[in-house]
Amino acid sequence: MRVPALIALLMIAFPTLGLAGTTEQPLLRGESLPRLPQRLVEMALEALKAPDWLVSLGSLVAAAATVVAVFLTAFALLSLIERKTLARIQNRLGPNRAGPFGILQPVADGIKMLTKEDIVPTKSEWFLHLVAPVMIVVPSILALGVIPYGREWIPVPLELGMLFFFAVGAMTELAVFIAGWASGSKFPMLGAMRAISQMVSYELPLMISALSVVMLSGTLSLSAIVNAQAEFSLGFIPKWNILTPWGFVAGMVFMIAAIAEANRCPFDLPEGESEIVAGHMTEYSGFKYALFFMGEYLGLFAISGLGITLFLGGWQAPLPGLDSVPSWLWFFGKLAVVIFVFLWIRGTFPRVRIDQLMRFAWLGLIPISLLTLPVAAIWQYSGKGVLGWLLCSAILLIPFIILTVLFNRRMAPAIRRYTFAE
Repeated sequence: MRVPALIALLMIAFPTLGLAGTTEQPLLRGESLPRLPQRLVEMALEALKAPDWLVSLGSLVAAAATVVAVFLTAFALLSLIERKTLARIQNRLGPNRAGPFGILQPVADGIKMLTKEDIVPTKSEWFLHLVAPVMIVVPSILALGVIPYGREWIPVPLELGMLFFFAVGAMTELAVFIAGWASGSKFPMLGAMRAISQMVSYELPLMISALSVVMLSGTLSLSAIVNAQAEFSLGFIPKWNILTPWGFVAGMVFMIAAIAEANRCPFDLPEGESEIVAGHMTEYSGFKYALFFMGEYLGLFAISGLGITLFLGGWQAPLPGLDSVPSWLWFFGKLAVVIFVFLWIRGTFPRVRIDQLMRFAWLGLIPISLLTLPVAAIWQYSGKGVLGWLLCSAILLIPFIILTVLFNRRMAPAIRRYTFAE
């Protein structure tokens, strides 16, 4: 009897979905569209007289499913767009066989990974060998759940959203170590150690640069940080953190560290094929390897989304008078631009050596990121005007010049001379 009642209640509820006039805000409008699955689940459970805890749980599951569906689709599209972009940069065609213009290439890759044989080394720890790829994907999905994508689309609105983001991100290092150790081989273990050293080194400037935003915003809530960047200077310049002297430097440090955290070129040393085969993923094949691949892209989405939230105003519009555009479209537009910059960097810069990578983190990025903290305080107490621009720019520019001279003259490798036999 409950099924017909549920259908009747849903038919009555259609006006609230935007199909008829109502005093409530319709869910089919652009701003509320991403919350439609979540609201439908809530209405269905309420119609079935479910307890409040079950309604809350169903709403949370629907919100999580929406985020996972969106970013799994984005992962498939990005795997094709990246190959097409790199092909364009390198004057190639890229994927052009599976479907019109190669648009079905992600489907072909997925079928290939699902049907390939799963090879498990005899000396491996089979359970940990199975768990490690899953542990790579889970932190990225959890991190994506706390990012505010729009004015009304915040899947899990946590007051300590940034703390949660970095806490679950720390699971990635553990998963990489388990993947290398559980393989029962020396190459994956060495690759895991190198990957962990890179990730730990670049997490420090990543978190320190984000700390300056927390210090000025006075909150760890990501939605509150976005709201703090809502106004405009001079009527048309957005008050994004990237458009301040301390925010520009902190944003650049954050972006460079994010590239290293996401294992993107020129910092993709965990997969230095010419040196250690495929790093901690050497002994993985089939769908397990696909999970590592998926976790890397989902992590790229997560770290890019956090950077947009901290420095680029999140879902805020770039110009006044554009509130009619759904806010989540602005967020994903910024995300597309940031991802394209990452692809452009990959197609432009060569891979660095491991010693250059570590030296750059500890002697370059970490000191500059630490400097953004007192500079952010000076910006706050100097009135955020012309005086603040002059003081902050001078304080940031002098150490940058010193570090540049040191890197170019003292720490750069000497010119190599090759002597050929006669």
